[in-house]
Amino acid sequence: MALYILRRVMYAVPTILIISVITFIVIELPPGDYLTTHVTQLRESGQEISKEAYESLKLQYGLDKPIYVRYFKWITNIILRGDFGGSFTWGRKVGSLIGERIALTMVISLSTMLFVYIVAIPIGIYAATHQYSIGDYGLSIVGFIGLATPNFLLALILMYIAWDKFGFSVGGLFSPAYEEAAWSLAKVVDLLKHLWIPIIVVGTAGTAGMIRVMRGCLLDEIRKQYVITAKAKGLRERRLLFKYPVRVAINPLVSTIGWMLPNLISGATITAVVLNLPTTGPLLLQALMSQDMYLAGSFVFILSVLTVAGTLISDMLLVAVDPRIRFE
Repeated sequence: MALYILRRVMYAVPTILIISVITFIVIELPPGDYLTTHVTQLRESGQEISKEAYESLKLQYGLDKPIYVRYFKWITNIILRGDFGGSFTWGRKVGSLIGERIALTMVISLSTMLFVYIVAIPIGIYAATHQYSIGDYGLSIVGFIGLATPNFLLALILMYIAWDKFGFSVGGLFSPAYEEAAWSLAKVVDLLKHLWIPIIVVGTAGTAGMIRVMRGCLLDEIRKQYVITAKAKGLRERRLLFKYPVRVAINPLVSTIGWMLPNLISGATITAVVLNLPTTGPLLLQALMSQDMYLAGSFVFILSVLTVAGTLISDMLLVAVDPRIRFE
């Protein structure tokens, strides 16, 4: 196992380096740069900037150097010092900007992930073991509606219902009185009051999709010969179900855990904008729109590293869940 993990890590290192090159090139692909966007905004507001001032700003931001020089400096600082560079828009270190929002993003993402698994797996098992029943049809209809409804639209609907029917504002994660307050028990309680809307909104599509996957995999598994044989030998149906078919049918869900790891950081961007959530998603969107290359590039690079790490974690979990899978 140790040799397998070491080999996978050795494969991951060049993969991550290649991803970092592609990431930096993609961020640089749009015409212009942050300074071009900044100067355009100044001119639109009626301010003019001289050629000398423009060249001075270009030198200050390091945009006078070729792309390969900027990339080498950026990746070297990340590897040697853990420094992701500075944000042009915010005038601060990228690491501190991401760090400020990462905690709340992970709270929402982890809560949503738990919600999805706790709701989807039991419902998927029920739908498979009660195929073509009224409950199965009802859950299928709800699942299709959940898949078809965009998260941001559901967010708007829930916000309207909460305000119109209950007089409760669910925008953001805190009430105005607690937004700038220090952490306390009262602030945590206020966070929990606002947390249920993002969890339901973000988790709806994931729950609906996972129910369908669990149902389909389990239906395929309980029709196999070993299950029929075990039933014929008198093994209790509930014990048989959870010892073998469910354990095998859950493999596709376990394999997606690695893909969820980047979502812990990125969050649901559009939903976060609609709900005014202080998470990392809106920050990434703003960085892309303003061509803040170090902030946007660092975001994409971190998400890529998490994707590679998550894939490795999924492989380890699959081996633990399914004894048929081996490292070699």
